[in-house]
This record gives sequence, structure tokens and C-alpha cells, in this order.
Amino acid sequence: MGKRIMPRAALCAAIVAVVPALSACGGVKDPQPDVVAGKQLFVQKCGACHTLNRANTKGTQGPDLDDAFQQSLKEGFGETAVRGVVYKQILYPNRLKNAQGIKMPAKLVSGQDAHDVAAYVASVAAKSGRDSGRLASAVRAAGGGTAVEKNGTISIPADPNGQLAYTYAKATGSTGPVTIAMPNRSGTGHDIVIDGLGKGSVVSKGVSSFKATLRPGKYTYYCSVPGHRAAGMQGTLTVR
Repeated sequence: MGKRIMPRAALCAAIVAVVPALSACGGVKDPQPDVVAGKQLFVQKCGACHTLNRANTKGTQGPDLDDAFQQSLKEGFGETAVRGVVYKQILYPNRLKNAQGIKMPAKLVSGQDAHDVAAYVASVAAKSGRDSGRLASAVRAAGGGTAVEKNGTISIPADPNGQLAYTYAKATGSTGPVTIAMPNRSGTGHDIVIDGLGKGSVVSKGVSSFKATLRPGKYTYYCSVPGHRAAGMQGTLTVR
């Protein structure tokens, strides 16, 4: 979905439509949702496309979920109504495409997982600050530490949880021939690029790599998939 794949008027209409059904059954009928699991799944499955402040996701291919629900929440629509809308959108997403011609696939998560994701999004959408308690540590922050050249290869993995980040925000190497490799265990497509040196292919559940000859200096490596670098998927390689 693009940023305005669900315009505010359509969002409000969806909320209005879902409220009677929720009221009739006394709310969303499902076991107690696990918002910790919901956060983990949201980051893994949805964060590459959606911005959500509390989840620290910065995807731009889909709607900014804080912005999408802010006005409706101000107008008095409660968390239960928002939860119902999110759940419905997960299972039966809007058919419109975003600016890149991409539309949200149906049922990225399903069953209890869909309820967990919807409950988490509804509980934090349009809220400032940070998650606390178990939610604060539900997803390990990416981008710490330094990747070091080993046996002629500098390995800079993509975050395995689906965050728009590499696991290392820094890397070091020595002059001469080297392979720059980006293992990616997530289902979100990423690549690794250093302008003037090389570009790996976009892969999911694979390895993006290229060979280069390094000279002393500092280089920026980044993901060229639209929106990923802007969301913070980049780092600095230092060659001595």
C-alpha cells in the first residue's frame, strides 16, 4: 500500500463500518492477544513497509500508521475499533497500489498472529514515547557493533527480524581485493551497494555480494531498495 492507499476518509468509513460489528459481539472475539508477539511479528512482516513510532519501524512503501490513525483516535474512535480495522486490512487489504506499483499481500499473518499484530498496532498507534516492560525488549535493536574483514570477506548481514537496517552500522577492512557480502535471512528483499565499488543483487533468504578492490578511506554502504536507505539502512566502511 502507498502512503495514501487508505485515505483518511476511507479509514474513517472503515472504522465506522467495523464498530457496529464489534459492539454486537462485545469486541473482537479471540483469546487474549499477545502484544509482545504482535510487536515481533509486526517488525518482521510489516515494518519494511510501514512507519510505526513505538515499533521503531520506518518503512515508506505503505501508510504511516501513526499518521493514519491519529485523527480518528482524536475524534473518539477507540482502540478496539482501530484493532478491528487493522485486523481486517491484514486479511483483506485495500487493492490499490502504491507509487511503486506494489500492493499489500493478503494474510501476511493469519489466525492468532493476525490478532496479535492488530492488537499491538492498535495499542501504540499515534502514541509518542517508547514501549516499556516486556515490549521494550521484544525486538533487539539493529545496527550495533562493527563488521571485521575475515579471510578476504566483509560480511554485513541484513537484520534477520525484518528491520530496515544492517546488523552492523560500521565495518572495517584492509586495502586490496575483498568480497562484500550481505547475508539476508529475512523475507524482505535487500541488497548492499557501495557507490563506485559495486552492487549486489536484491535477495531475500540469500546472500547479496560483490567483489571490489579497496583503497584507504571511508565508504558508505547502503540498501538501494526504494525507501530502505532513507529509513536508515546504511553504514560506514573504514579502510586503512
